[in-house]
Amino acid sequence: MNEAAISANPGAPQPLLARRTSRRWLITALVTTAIVALPVFSVIYLAFFPDENIWPHLINTTLPRYLITTLQLMLGVGVLTLVIGLATAWAVTMCEFPGRRFFEWAMLLPFAVPAYVIAYVYTSLLAYAGPVQNALRNWFGWQDASDYWFPQIRTLEGATLMIGLVLYPYVYLLARAAFLEQSPSLFAVSRSLGHSAISTFFRVVLPIARPAVAVGLSLVLMETLNDFGTVDFFAVQTLTAGLFDTWMNLGNLGGAAQIATTMLVFMVILVTLERYSRRRQQQFAARDNREPIRRFTMSFPRQMICLAVCTIPVLLGFVIPGFTLGVYAWEYFDESWNPDFLHNTFNSLFLSGTAALTTLLVGVTLAYSRRLHDTRGMRVLMRLSSLGYAMPGAVLAVGVIIPLAAFDNWFDGLMRDYAGVSTGLLLSGSAFALVFAYTVRFLAVSAGSVESALQKITPSMDMASRSLGHSPGKTLVRVHLPMLRGTLLTAALVVFVDCMKELPATLILRPFNFDTLATYVYQFASDERLYHSALPALIIVLAGIIPIILMSRSISNSRAIA
Repeated sequence: MNEAAISANPGAPQPLLARRTSRRWLITALVTTAIVALPVFSVIYLAFFPDENIWPHLINTTLPRYLITTLQLMLGVGVLTLVIGLATAWAVTMCEFPGRRFFEWAMLLPFAVPAYVIAYVYTSLLAYAGPVQNALRNWFGWQDASDYWFPQIRTLEGATLMIGLVLYPYVYLLARAAFLEQSPSLFAVSRSLGHSAISTFFRVVLPIARPAVAVGLSLVLMETLNDFGTVDFFAVQTLTAGLFDTWMNLGNLGGAAQIATTMLVFMVILVTLERYSRRRQQQFAARDNREPIRRFTMSFPRQMICLAVCTIPVLLGFVIPGFTLGVYAWEYFDESWNPDFLHNTFNSLFLSGTAALTTLLVGVTLAYSRRLHDTRGMRVLMRLSSLGYAMPGAVLAVGVIIPLAAFDNWFDGLMRDYAGVSTGLLLSGSAFALVFAYTVRFLAVSAGSVESALQKITPSMDMASRSLGHSPGKTLVRVHLPMLRGTLLTAALVVFVDCMKELPATLILRPFNFDTLATYVYQFASDERLYHSALPALIIVLAGIIPIILMSRSISNSRAIA
């Protein structure tokens, strides 16, 4: 149906009115993107125009150490997650072994455990006074630490292991989805040429899945750069830890912005490398990519190898931390269940719920504006609105506090001059700053999900609605939103869980005497009181399991298995 047909319909809106309505959506998207991208530009501006330029001092003292440690951590985590993610994705997708169906979704369970929580748990278990070393001393009759050697957990290597154990699901998730999309005929041809399953994996499967694997690895490295709880607890001096030290201990916001800009450069490099690695790759779906996958039959020893490969990450990344937290929470329940815990739980639920709804509203607005105006400019706006997802939480906090504090100071001065009253910190000193930061950081999740779902709805639905006299807004409410119900629920749930776990931005932006479950756990763990932090940590972990099950089901249902 063309524009002339729509205009000929007596019940249809006039073209001028339709253009004005459509233009309002474009203006709304432009204003929204400007607000969302404001933190990024604020960080860059303050980095180049700080009140006190300590950049030369940072270069000559701490910045090289921060850079080297950050690179070492990212390299270690990247290799670890790549090995675990690819091995487990291949085993679960293409190999038949006992417990395979269980591991299809169980491999994602460590995703629910924040890295800082698993760091606290293993520190408690493996420390000198922990149960593991106590048991070893009792068994072998050792008296003190000089009688034996035991690896130190609070090191760079320990941080690498802790972060890798909870981030490998990024690689596993995307690699498995890529394996499921590949053509069975490729495997058959490779095997007919005499290649083994391992040779087929490296020569055929992995090159085809490389774009998906690259995306997963880039997400892993972004989250590694974002981590603060683990590196702070293990005293690993990364850029994130340096940002906190420069701001909180030295009181230099300009220096923090300069370190934040360095972290942004890291993010740009990661995204650029990921896109550059697949710049010449163009893949199309094979005709038989809907045919059932025939798994490899293996001998019993190889089946046990696959079982061990899948069991160890789940055991170390979820079962042991979850069981330990459960035991501690049960033993110290009476002490942990107190008014502070209930109040902080409410804070987390309120902030996460508000941020999820706000993110969803903004995401729908941007995605629908893109549908109405599918131009190059609108595509640029969508990319700008997604910048927050690539920003570490600490960097985002710096970017949020700068414009909000500037507005608060301006408005407070205005009210003092004309009304004789002080308004205080209306935005930067309230929960608004946290909700704004969460929305900017996780907007890409909701906007990307909604945009992808909208692309699957035929444009004829819009034309039919417009021919019946509905405006773009009514078309969205009456036609699109009911069809997007499942996508909206999933996106809101993922954002909700991410907000529950967010620590760096929350630590910086939370109002005075205001805590969430994440900061509550961090404070107890910093005071070496893990037992009292077990219950709130367990709540965070349990909240993350629900979207994991939903993601696993959606992937498993995408392809039949013979």
